[in-house]
Amino acid sequence: MQQLILGSSSPFRAELLVKLGLDFIASSPDIDESALENESAEQLVQRLSEQKARKIAETYSDALIIASDQVAVLDGAVLGKPGNHDNAVEQLTAASGKTVRFLTGLALLNSKTGNLQSLVETFDVSFRTLSDKQIEFYLQQEEPYQCAGSFKSEGFGISLFSKLEGNDPNSLIGLPLIRLISLLEAEGIDVLQPNQ
Repeated sequence: MQQLILGSSSPFRAELLVKLGLDFIASSPDIDESALENESAEQLVQRLSEQKARKIAETYSDALIIASDQVAVLDGAVLGKPGNHDNAVEQLTAASGKTVRFLTGLALLNSKTGNLQSLVETFDVSFRTLSDKQIEFYLQQEEPYQCAGSFKSEGFGISLFSKLEGNDPNSLIGLPLIRLISLLEAEGIDVLQPNQ
């Protein structure tokens, strides 16, 4: 089996990939993640996931490279990582009572053959109507300042939501495993028969 590379420095994505029981190594691609002029959020995450995979392929010429990118969209605007408390308060206040759509680009590149598969998975998160006090309390508990949308769905962030809608809850954390399994199968890897 070809070496499997996760093109990400995210410990959350690595934890998700571990669920599949496959041996892999993580390697962080260094690319410019700026949006292009007139680029939609969907186009952005698909392009960046593909670009990350190609960047990793420069180092690994005979590997299956998994890469992903994610943005959150609220009222047509992309929510990035807040970076600090004030920005997180602003994001959660804006999301209160509304639905945020997460778009996750996923790419699988066979660097030996050049075969590239990519897609965009969507996941919708509906927020409860939150008071200023609730937002402050949540932020003090988790400090999710490096998370798009200002929450950790795998943690206490679940308390902020009224509904989650999507095909794969893993995509909310940044790696849609259900779709990834299908992409791996197209490259001859069946996670249910790892020793074939």
